[in-house]
Amino acid sequence: MKLTQVRIEGLKCPPEKRDVLVFDDEQRGLGVRVTASGSKTFLAQYAFHGQKRRIPLGSCSGVSLAKARDAVRAIMGDVAKGIDPAAERKKAAAEARVKAAHEALTLSALLSDWQALHLASKRPRYASEAVRAVRNAFPRYLDLPAADLDRAIAVKTLDAMARKGSASMAARTAAYGKAAYGWAVKRGAVSVNPFLNLPVAPTRRRERVLFDDELAALWRATDGAGPFNGIMRLLLLTGQRREEVAGMTWTELSNDLSTWTIPANRAKNAATHIVPLSAPAQELLRGVHRFGELVFPGLRGAFNGWSKAKTALDAKSGVTNWRLHDLRRTAATGLQRLGVRLEVTEQVLNHVSGSRAGIVGVYQRHDFASEKRAALEAWGEHALAIINGLRGHGQRNHTDKTGLKIFAPAGAKRTSRIGWPRQIRRSAPGARSCGQHKCCASQGATVKA
Repeated sequence: MKLTQVRIEGLKCPPEKRDVLVFDDEQRGLGVRVTASGSKTFLAQYAFHGQKRRIPLGSCSGVSLAKARDAVRAIMGDVAKGIDPAAERKKAAAEARVKAAHEALTLSALLSDWQALHLASKRPRYASEAVRAVRNAFPRYLDLPAADLDRAIAVKTLDAMARKGSASMAARTAAYGKAAYGWAVKRGAVSVNPFLNLPVAPTRRRERVLFDDELAALWRATDGAGPFNGIMRLLLLTGQRREEVAGMTWTELSNDLSTWTIPANRAKNAATHIVPLSAPAQELLRGVHRFGELVFPGLRGAFNGWSKAKTALDAKSGVTNWRLHDLRRTAATGLQRLGVRLEVTEQVLNHVSGSRAGIVGVYQRHDFASEKRAALEAWGEHALAIINGLRGHGQRNHTDKTGLKIFAPAGAKRTSRIGWPRQIRRSAPGARSCGQHKCCASQGATVKA
Protein backbone atom coordinates (compact mmCIF):
# COMPACT_ATOMS: atom_id res chain seq x y z
CA MET A 1 0.00 0.00 0.00
CA LYS A 2 1.23 3.43 -0.91
CA LEU A 3 0.79 5.41 2.26
CA THR A 4 -0.97 8.76 2.26
CA GLN A 5 -2.13 10.94 5.11
CA VAL A 6 -5.75 9.98 4.47
CA ARG A 7 -4.99 6.26 4.33
CA ILE A 8 -2.97 6.44 7.53
CA GLU A 9 -5.88 8.10 9.33
CA GLY A 10 -8.17 5.29 8.15
CA LEU A 11 -5.93 2.42 9.32
CA LYS A 12 -7.38 0.18 12.05
CA CYS A 13 -6.10 -2.79 14.04
CA PRO A 14 -8.06 -6.03 13.61
CA PRO A 15 -10.07 -6.90 16.75
CA GLU A 16 -8.23 -10.20 17.28
CA LYS A 17 -4.75 -8.59 17.27
CA ARG A 18 -2.79 -6.30 19.59
CA ASP A 19 -1.17 -4.43 16.70
CA VAL A 20 -0.61 -4.54 12.96
CA LEU A 21 2.15 -3.27 10.65
CA VAL A 22 1.42 -1.60 7.32
CA PHE A 23 4.36 -0.85 4.99
CA ASP A 24 4.74 1.84 2.36
CA ASP A 25 5.10 0.81 -1.28
CA GLU A 26 6.83 4.07 -2.15
CA GLN A 27 9.64 4.03 0.46
CA ARG A 28 11.09 0.62 1.21
CA GLY A 29 11.43 0.04 4.96
CA LEU A 30 8.85 2.62 6.08
CA GLY A 31 6.00 1.19 8.11
CA VAL A 32 3.14 2.25 10.36
CA ARG A 33 2.33 0.37 13.56
CA VAL A 34 -1.35 0.48 14.50
CA THR A 35 -2.28 -0.77 17.98
CA ALA A 36 -5.59 -2.00 19.36
CA SER A 37 -5.88 1.22 21.34
CA GLY A 38 -5.77 3.23 18.12
CA SER A 39 -2.26 4.72 18.37
CA LYS A 40 -0.23 4.96 15.15
CA THR A 41 3.57 5.35 14.91
CA PHE A 42 6.05 5.41 12.07
CA LEU A 43 8.97 2.96 12.12
CA ALA A 44 11.89 1.96 9.94
CA GLN A 45 12.56 -1.73 9.30
CA TYR A 46 15.72 -3.17 7.78
CA ALA A 47 17.93 -6.25 7.90
CA PHE A 48 21.55 -6.12 9.11
CA HIS A 49 23.70 -9.25 8.79
CA GLY A 50 20.55 -11.31 8.43
CA GLN A 51 18.85 -9.91 11.54
CA LYS A 52 15.74 -7.78 11.39
CA ARG A 53 15.98 -4.34 13.02
CA ARG A 54 13.24 -1.80 13.74
CA ILE A 55 13.66 1.83 14.74
CA PRO A 56 10.69 3.88 15.99
CA LEU A 57 10.38 7.27 14.29
CA GLY A 58 7.58 8.89 16.26
CA SER A 59 3.83 9.30 16.34
CA CYS A 60 2.03 9.72 13.02
CA SER A 61 0.29 12.75 14.50
CA GLY A 62 3.60 14.40 15.34
CA VAL A 63 5.72 13.44 12.31
CA SER A 64 4.66 14.13 8.74
CA LEU A 65 4.71 11.37 6.15
CA ALA A 66 7.32 13.24 4.11
CA LYS A 67 9.71 13.55 7.05
CA ALA A 68 9.18 9.89 7.93
CA ARG A 69 10.16 8.89 4.38
CA ASP A 70 13.27 11.12 4.56
CA ALA A 71 14.29 9.53 7.87
CA VAL A 72 13.90 6.00 6.50
CA ARG A 73 15.81 6.97 3.36
CA ALA A 74 18.74 8.13 5.51
CA ILE A 75 18.62 4.96 7.62
CA MET A 76 18.66 2.73 4.56
CA GLY A 77 21.60 4.70 3.23
CA ASP A 78 23.58 3.96 6.43
CA VAL A 79 22.71 0.28 6.15
CA ALA A 80 24.05 0.26 2.61
CA LYS A 81 27.34 1.65 3.99
CA GLY A 82 27.59 -1.18 6.53
CA ILE A 83 26.39 0.88 9.50
CA ASP A 84 23.83 -0.51 11.94
CA PRO A 85 21.62 2.52 12.79
CA ALA A 86 19.86 0.73 15.68
CA ALA A 87 23.18 -0.15 17.33
CA GLU A 88 24.42 3.40 16.82
CA ARG A 89 21.32 4.78 18.48
CA LYS A 90 21.76 2.48 21.48
CA LYS A 91 25.37 3.56 21.75
CA ALA A 92 24.43 7.22 21.60
CA ALA A 93 21.73 6.70 24.23
CA ALA A 94 24.22 4.97 26.55
CA GLU A 95 26.72 7.79 26.09
CA ALA A 96 24.01 10.31 26.86
CA ARG A 97 23.19 8.50 30.09
CA VAL A 98 26.87 8.41 31.06
CA LYS A 99 27.17 12.10 30.30
CA ALA A 100 24.10 12.89 32.37
CA ALA A 101 25.46 10.88 35.29
CA HIS A 102 28.86 12.52 34.81
CA GLU A 103 27.35 15.98 35.03
CA ALA A 104 25.08 15.04 37.94
CA LEU A 105 27.96 13.78 40.15
CA THR A 106 29.65 17.04 41.03
CA LEU A 107 32.70 17.17 43.28
CA SER A 108 30.46 18.47 46.05
CA ALA A 109 28.04 15.54 45.59
CA LEU A 110 30.91 13.04 45.58
CA LEU A 111 32.26 14.42 48.86
CA SER A 112 28.79 14.42 50.42
CA ASP A 113 28.21 10.80 49.39
CA TRP A 114 31.67 9.82 50.64
CA GLN A 115 30.98 11.44 53.99
CA ALA A 116 27.50 9.93 54.39
CA LEU A 117 28.18 6.41 53.09
CA HIS A 118 31.82 5.77 53.96
CA LEU A 119 33.08 8.20 56.56
CA ALA A 120 30.08 7.70 58.85
CA SER A 121 31.93 4.80 60.49
CA LYS A 122 35.16 6.77 60.87
CA ARG A 123 36.16 9.14 63.64
CA PRO A 124 34.02 12.32 63.42
CA ARG A 125 37.08 14.58 63.49
CA TYR A 126 38.73 12.73 60.61
CA ALA A 127 35.52 12.73 58.58
CA SER A 128 34.90 16.45 58.95
CA GLU A 129 38.55 17.38 58.43
CA ALA A 130 38.90 15.22 55.30
CA VAL A 131 35.83 16.69 53.59
CA ARG A 132 36.65 20.23 54.72
CA ALA A 133 40.22 20.01 53.39
CA VAL A 134 39.19 18.92 49.89
CA ARG A 135 36.37 21.46 49.73
CA ASN A 136 38.67 24.29 50.80
CA ALA A 137 41.39 23.28 48.35
CA PHE A 138 39.10 23.01 45.30
CA PRO A 139 36.24 25.51 45.81
CA ARG A 140 36.01 26.38 42.08
CA TYR A 141 35.33 22.76 41.15
CA LEU A 142 32.69 21.87 43.74
CA ASP A 143 29.76 22.48 41.36
CA LEU A 144 31.51 20.95 38.34
CA PRO A 145 31.49 17.23 37.44
CA ALA A 146 33.81 15.32 39.75
CA ALA A 147 35.42 13.61 36.74
CA ASP A 148 36.50 17.01 35.41
CA LEU A 149 38.99 17.39 38.26
CA ASP A 150 41.98 15.82 36.55
CA ARG A 151 45.57 15.15 37.56
CA ALA A 152 46.87 18.45 36.18
CA ILE A 153 44.36 20.45 38.24
CA ALA A 154 45.19 18.47 41.39
CA VAL A 155 48.95 18.98 40.96
CA LYS A 156 48.58 22.70 40.21
CA THR A 157 46.36 23.29 43.25
CA LEU A 158 48.52 21.32 45.68
CA ASP A 159 51.72 22.93 44.40
CA ALA A 160 50.20 26.37 45.04
CA MET A 161 49.43 25.34 48.62
CA ALA A 162 53.01 24.16 49.12
CA ARG A 163 54.44 27.43 47.76
CA LYS A 164 52.40 29.34 50.33
CA GLY A 165 54.03 27.37 53.14
CA SER A 166 51.29 24.78 53.58
CA ALA A 167 53.19 21.73 52.35
CA SER A 168 51.88 19.61 55.21
CA MET A 169 48.28 20.60 54.45
CA ALA A 170 48.87 19.91 50.77
CA ALA A 171 50.07 16.39 51.58
CA ARG A 172 47.05 15.72 53.80
CA THR A 173 44.68 17.10 51.16
CA ALA A 174 46.25 14.81 48.56
CA ALA A 175 45.69 11.85 50.87
CA TYR A 176 42.07 12.83 51.52
CA GLY A 177 41.41 13.35 47.80
CA LYS A 178 42.99 9.99 46.97
CA ALA A 179 40.75 8.28 49.53
CA ALA A 180 37.58 10.01 48.29
CA TYR A 181 38.18 9.29 44.61
CA GLY A 182 39.40 5.77 45.36
CA TRP A 183 36.08 5.08 47.05
CA ALA A 184 34.20 6.57 44.07
CA VAL A 185 36.20 4.47 41.58
CA LYS A 186 35.32 1.28 43.46
CA ARG A 187 31.63 2.21 43.23
CA GLY A 188 31.87 2.97 39.51
CA ALA A 189 30.95 6.63 40.04
CA VAL A 190 34.16 7.84 38.34
CA SER A 191 36.69 5.96 36.26
CA VAL A 192 39.95 7.69 37.22
CA ASN A 193 41.51 8.74 40.53
CA PRO A 194 43.39 12.00 39.81
CA PHE A 195 45.20 11.87 43.17
CA LEU A 196 47.07 8.61 42.56
CA ASN A 197 50.87 8.84 42.75
CA LEU A 198 50.98 12.62 42.86
CA PRO A 199 54.42 14.28 43.11
CA VAL A 200 53.64 15.79 46.51
CA ALA A 201 56.69 16.97 48.40
CA PRO A 202 57.29 14.84 51.52
CA THR A 203 56.65 16.64 54.78
CA ARG A 204 59.36 16.76 57.41
CA ARG A 205 58.58 14.75 60.50
CA ARG A 206 58.35 16.88 63.57
CA GLU A 207 60.90 16.18 66.29
CA ARG A 208 60.04 18.97 68.70
CA VAL A 209 60.37 18.01 72.35
CA LEU A 210 59.79 20.73 74.91
CA PHE A 211 62.67 21.86 77.12
CA ASP A 212 62.40 21.84 80.92
CA ASP A 213 61.94 25.59 81.21
CA GLU A 214 59.31 25.52 78.45
CA LEU A 215 57.28 22.90 80.30
CA ALA A 216 57.49 24.99 83.45
CA ALA A 217 56.46 28.15 81.58
CA LEU A 218 53.46 26.44 79.97
CA TRP A 219 52.35 24.99 83.31
CA ARG A 220 52.58 28.38 85.01
CA ALA A 221 50.67 30.01 82.15
CA THR A 222 47.78 27.55 82.59
CA ASP A 223 47.32 28.01 86.34
CA GLY A 224 43.89 29.67 86.02
CA ALA A 225 40.42 28.23 85.57
CA GLY A 226 39.03 27.37 82.16
CA PRO A 227 38.72 24.31 79.92
CA PHE A 228 41.80 25.02 77.81
CA ASN A 229 44.06 25.22 80.86
CA GLY A 230 42.75 21.90 82.15
CA ILE A 231 43.16 20.29 78.75
CA MET A 232 46.72 21.56 78.47
CA ARG A 233 47.77 20.15 81.82
CA LEU A 234 46.07 16.81 81.23
CA LEU A 235 47.74 16.54 77.82
CA LEU A 236 51.08 16.88 79.54
CA LEU A 237 50.30 14.44 82.35
CA THR A 238 48.69 11.69 80.21
CA GLY A 239 50.32 12.01 76.77
CA GLN A 240 46.97 11.43 75.08
CA ARG A 241 45.61 13.08 71.93
CA ARG A 242 44.15 16.58 71.89
CA GLU A 243 40.66 15.63 70.71
CA GLU A 244 40.47 12.72 73.11
CA VAL A 245 41.21 14.93 76.11
CA ALA A 246 38.90 17.71 74.89
CA GLY A 247 36.05 15.24 74.42
CA MET A 248 36.48 13.58 77.82
CA THR A 249 33.17 12.97 79.61
CA TRP A 250 32.54 12.31 83.27
CA THR A 251 31.07 8.90 82.42
CA GLU A 252 34.42 7.86 80.93
CA LEU A 253 36.07 8.36 84.33
CA SER A 254 35.93 5.82 87.14
CA ASN A 255 34.28 6.94 90.38
CA ASP A 256 37.62 7.38 92.11
CA LEU A 257 39.10 9.16 89.05
CA SER A 258 41.89 6.58 88.88
CA THR A 259 41.02 5.37 85.37
CA TRP A 260 39.88 7.00 82.16
CA THR A 261 38.32 4.77 79.48
CA ILE A 262 38.34 6.25 75.98
CA PRO A 263 35.60 4.49 73.98
CA ALA A 264 36.39 2.99 70.58
CA ASN A 265 34.30 5.58 68.73
CA ARG A 266 36.51 8.37 70.10
CA ALA A 267 39.88 6.65 69.84
CA LYS A 268 41.98 7.25 66.72
CA ASN A 269 42.55 3.55 66.07
CA ALA A 270 38.89 2.65 66.85
CA ALA A 271 39.95 0.52 69.84
CA THR A 272 38.88 1.15 73.43
CA HIS A 273 41.80 2.63 75.35
CA ILE A 274 42.19 2.55 79.14
CA VAL A 275 44.34 5.32 80.59
CA PRO A 276 45.48 4.98 84.23
CA LEU A 277 45.43 8.43 85.79
CA SER A 278 48.36 9.42 87.99
CA ALA A 279 47.95 11.15 91.35
CA PRO A 280 48.60 14.63 89.82
CA ALA A 281 46.04 13.97 87.06
CA GLN A 282 43.44 12.84 89.60
CA GLU A 283 44.11 15.91 91.72
CA LEU A 284 43.62 18.11 88.66
CA LEU A 285 40.28 16.49 87.82
CA ARG A 286 39.03 16.85 91.39
CA GLY A 287 39.47 20.58 91.03
CA VAL A 288 37.34 20.80 87.87
CA HIS A 289 33.82 22.13 88.38
CA ARG A 290 31.13 19.98 86.80
CA PHE A 291 28.92 21.79 84.28
CA GLY A 292 27.40 18.95 82.32
CA GLU A 293 28.53 15.79 80.58
CA LEU A 294 31.85 17.12 79.28
CA VAL A 295 34.77 17.58 81.64
CA PHE A 296 36.17 20.49 79.60
CA PRO A 297 33.15 22.01 77.82
CA GLY A 298 33.40 24.79 75.27
CA LEU A 299 30.78 27.42 74.54
CA ARG A 300 28.90 24.95 72.34
CA GLY A 301 29.78 21.31 72.95
CA ALA A 302 33.39 20.22 73.29
CA PHE A 303 36.10 22.86 73.43
CA ASN A 304 37.25 23.88 69.94
CA GLY A 305 38.82 27.33 70.22
CA TRP A 306 42.29 25.91 69.75
CA SER A 307 43.90 28.56 67.58
CA LYS A 308 42.88 31.57 69.69
CA ALA A 309 43.71 29.85 72.98
CA LYS A 310 47.08 28.59 71.71
CA THR A 311 48.03 32.07 70.49
CA ALA A 312 47.18 33.55 73.89
CA LEU A 313 49.12 30.80 75.66
CA ASP A 314 52.20 31.45 73.52
CA ALA A 315 52.08 35.14 74.38
CA LYS A 316 51.62 34.49 78.10
CA SER A 317 54.21 31.72 78.43
CA GLY A 318 56.80 33.00 75.97
CA VAL A 319 57.07 29.52 74.43
CA THR A 320 57.04 29.53 70.62
CA ASN A 321 57.43 27.19 67.66
CA TRP A 322 55.52 24.32 69.22
CA ARG A 323 52.23 22.50 68.78
CA LEU A 324 49.92 20.83 71.26
CA HIS A 325 50.84 17.46 69.78
CA ASP A 326 54.43 18.11 70.84
CA LEU A 327 53.29 17.53 74.43
CA ARG A 328 52.49 13.96 73.43
CA ARG A 329 55.97 13.53 71.94
CA THR A 330 57.50 15.08 75.04
CA ALA A 331 55.65 12.61 77.26
CA ALA A 332 56.67 9.67 75.06
CA THR A 333 60.30 10.78 75.10
CA GLY A 334 60.15 11.20 78.85
CA LEU A 335 58.77 7.70 79.39
CA GLN A 336 61.58 6.23 77.35
CA ARG A 337 64.19 8.17 79.28
CA LEU A 338 62.64 6.93 82.49
CA GLY A 339 63.43 3.41 81.33
CA VAL A 340 59.85 2.46 80.51
CA ARG A 341 59.86 -0.38 78.02
CA LEU A 342 58.93 0.58 74.46
CA GLU A 343 55.89 -1.69 74.33
CA VAL A 344 54.57 -0.10 77.54
CA THR A 345 55.08 3.40 76.14
CA GLU A 346 53.16 2.42 73.00
CA GLN A 347 50.36 1.01 75.14
CA VAL A 348 50.21 4.29 77.07
CA LEU A 349 49.99 6.24 73.80
CA ASN A 350 47.55 3.72 72.25
CA HIS A 351 49.78 3.19 69.22
CA VAL A 352 49.10 0.15 67.03
CA SER A 353 52.28 0.45 64.98
CA GLY A 354 55.82 -0.23 66.09
CA SER A 355 56.08 -3.14 68.51
CA ARG A 356 52.31 -3.76 68.31
CA ALA A 357 52.15 -4.00 64.50
CA GLY A 358 51.70 -7.10 62.36
CA ILE A 359 51.53 -10.57 63.84
CA VAL A 360 52.54 -9.35 67.30
CA GLY A 361 49.38 -7.26 67.52
CA VAL A 362 47.29 -10.30 66.61
CA TYR A 363 48.64 -12.70 69.22
CA GLN A 364 49.91 -10.43 71.99
CA ARG A 365 46.82 -9.69 74.13
CA HIS A 366 48.38 -8.54 77.43
CA ASP A 367 46.86 -5.18 78.42
CA PHE A 368 49.89 -3.88 80.39
CA ALA A 369 47.50 -2.29 82.91
CA SER A 370 49.87 -2.31 85.87
CA GLU A 371 52.86 -1.31 83.76
CA LYS A 372 50.95 1.64 82.26
CA ARG A 373 49.87 2.85 85.67
CA ALA A 374 53.40 2.66 87.06
CA ALA A 375 54.77 4.49 84.02
CA LEU A 376 52.23 7.32 84.17
CA GLU A 377 52.64 7.71 87.92
CA ALA A 378 56.39 8.08 87.48
CA TRP A 379 55.94 10.45 84.55
CA GLY A 380 53.55 12.62 86.55
CA GLU A 381 55.98 12.91 89.44
CA HIS A 382 59.00 13.62 87.25
CA ALA A 383 57.16 16.10 85.04
CA LEU A 384 55.95 18.12 88.00
CA ALA A 385 59.44 18.08 89.51
CA ILE A 386 60.79 19.57 86.28
CA ILE A 387 57.96 22.07 86.01
CA ASN A 388 58.64 23.39 89.48
CA GLY A 389 62.41 23.40 89.08
CA LEU A 390 62.97 21.45 92.31
CA ARG A 391 66.53 20.48 93.12
CA GLY A 392 68.34 18.99 96.10
CA HIS A 393 68.15 15.65 97.87
CA GLY A 394 65.10 13.95 99.25
CA GLN A 395 61.47 14.33 98.26
CA ARG A 396 59.59 17.53 99.00
CA ASN A 397 55.90 18.19 98.66
CA HIS A 398 54.73 21.55 97.32
CA THR A 399 51.47 23.06 96.14
CA ASP A 400 50.94 25.20 93.04
CA LYS A 401 48.32 27.93 92.54
CA THR A 402 45.59 25.41 91.72
CA GLY A 403 46.16 23.52 94.97
CA LEU A 404 47.64 20.60 93.07
CA LYS A 405 50.15 18.67 95.19
CA ILE A 406 53.59 18.25 93.70
CA PHE A 407 55.63 15.15 94.43
CA ALA A 408 59.27 16.01 93.81
CA PRO A 409 61.76 13.16 93.52
CA ALA A 410 65.34 13.45 94.57
CA GLY A 411 67.36 16.33 93.12
CA ALA A 412 68.70 16.15 89.66
CA LYS A 413 70.90 17.74 87.08
CA ARG A 414 69.24 18.99 83.92
CA THR A 415 70.00 17.14 80.73
CA SER A 416 69.60 18.32 77.11
CA ARG A 417 65.80 18.38 76.95
CA ILE A 418 64.18 16.51 79.80
CA GLY A 419 65.78 17.19 83.17
CA TRP A 420 65.17 13.83 84.74
CA PRO A 421 66.31 13.27 88.32
CA ARG A 422 68.58 10.51 87.04
CA GLN A 423 68.86 8.47 83.91
CA ILE A 424 67.28 5.13 84.59
CA ARG A 425 68.74 1.95 83.16
CA ARG A 426 67.47 -1.60 83.50
CA SER A 427 69.94 -4.29 84.42
CA ALA A 428 72.91 -1.97 83.86
CA PRO A 429 76.25 -3.36 85.10
CA GLY A 430 77.21 -1.86 88.42
CA ALA A 431 73.80 -0.21 88.82
CA ARG A 432 71.76 0.07 91.99
CA SER A 433 68.01 0.25 92.50
CA CYS A 434 66.62 3.76 92.38
CA GLY A 435 64.06 3.05 95.08
CA GLN A 436 62.31 6.38 94.59
CA HIS A 437 59.97 5.86 91.66
CA LYS A 438 57.00 3.55 91.30
CA CYS A 439 57.96 2.50 87.78
CA CYS A 440 61.40 1.44 89.00
CA ALA A 441 59.92 -0.85 91.63
CA SER A 442 57.30 -2.38 89.34
CA GLN A 443 59.62 -2.99 86.38
CA GLY A 444 62.78 -3.86 88.25
CA ALA A 445 64.50 -0.74 86.98
CA THR A 446 67.85 0.38 88.30
CA VAL A 447 69.62 3.69 88.12
CA LYS A 448 73.14 4.16 86.85
CA ALA A 449 75.43 4.74 89.81
